[in-house]
Amino acid sequence: MVTAHVFGQALTAAELQRRAKNVVLVLTDNDGVLTDNGVYYSAEGEAMKRYSIRDGMGVSRLRQEGIETGIISGEGSMSLLRRSEKLLLSVCYFGVADKESELSKILMDTHLSTGQIAYIGDDVNDIGIIRAIGTHGLTGAPADAMPAVKEIVHFVGQVPGGHGAFREFAEWLIALRNPQQDETTSIPSTLIHDEVTS
Repeated sequence: MVTAHVFGQALTAAELQRRAKNVVLVLTDNDGVLTDNGVYYSAEGEAMKRYSIRDGMGVSRLRQEGIETGIISGEGSMSLLRRSEKLLLSVCYFGVADKESELSKILMDTHLSTGQIAYIGDDVNDIGIIRAIGTHGLTGAPADAMPAVKEIVHFVGQVPGGHGAFREFAEWLIALRNPQQDETTSIPSTLIHDEVTS
């Protein structure tokens, strides 16, 4: 579902397409977007988090479009580190308490502007960075994001975090960049499985 607004201002389809064509980096939150917000604990502490292979394909599809993916997260668990390594992500910011403040460092490190970035997040700690990027870039949220987040993003998906929410956002961006492209190029969901990373 496209909410197509920026803090009360309506965006035209042409403006959404223009912004999508400028995107060279998609930043994502981890918990609640790439995971289902659940965590399995053992006697030793955090044991596992569930990630969707579908989202990994989203990273690959974006890369084919010339768009890199990065993670910005308040945590820095081994499961997150391993998942980012598996996806060959070079833009990773872990243990970030204030994502909006960290954005200036990201812009400096990547030599990008907010108009070249898209962001997907799900909770109140994402609101600051969503507002900062949403003025010139594009933003999204999973179906089960907090209401305050869903109210301010350009795109709200139909699936919850950890179940292909990132892939859905990626496909939306790709479709905006290639409005003539047929959806039959996407991989059938019956061929996509989920994985658990420990």
